[in-house]
Amino acid sequence: MWLPMIGLTALPHVGGLYGGFITRKEVKNWYPTLNKPSWRPPNAAFPVVWTCLYTGMGYGSYLIWKELGGFTEDAVVPLGLYGLQLALNWAWTPIFFGAHKLKWALVEIVFLTGTVGATMVSWYSISRTASLLLAPYLSWLCLATALNYCVWRDNPEKKEE
Repeated sequence: MWLPMIGLTALPHVGGLYGGFITRKEVKNWYPTLNKPSWRPPNAAFPVVWTCLYTGMGYGSYLIWKELGGFTEDAVVPLGLYGLQLALNWAWTPIFFGAHKLKWALVEIVFLTGTVGATMVSWYSISRTASLLLAPYLSWLCLATALNYCVWRDNPEKKEE
């Protein structure tokens, strides 16, 4: 049972590594040019926080997978919601940092946050522990959504001529 636990716990980090690759250059060049609220976390906090959040959500998915006997018919909704939120999570960084589309990133992160909430609800009756492992993630997404909103509001997109 070690291989599924390690694999499912590590899976979210795949998108995190890809996102880090995209973000690295933009945090040095583009991101400093944006108006940001004074309450935003320091840049150094993001990799630490995301490492913890990805590990928690990945382990939670393993608990659900194990409780439902793998990728069974009963797992379609709870693991399907999890997969959807994971795809939305991985998509945000290329939209915000890669394409510099602040408004679309905001729309996307609102859908992401809602999908994480739905995932938590679907997991709760299966494993309270797994559901609660997503609570810090949902809290961070609320902060990230507010930050994305402020950055979008305070940095109007330039009209292309």
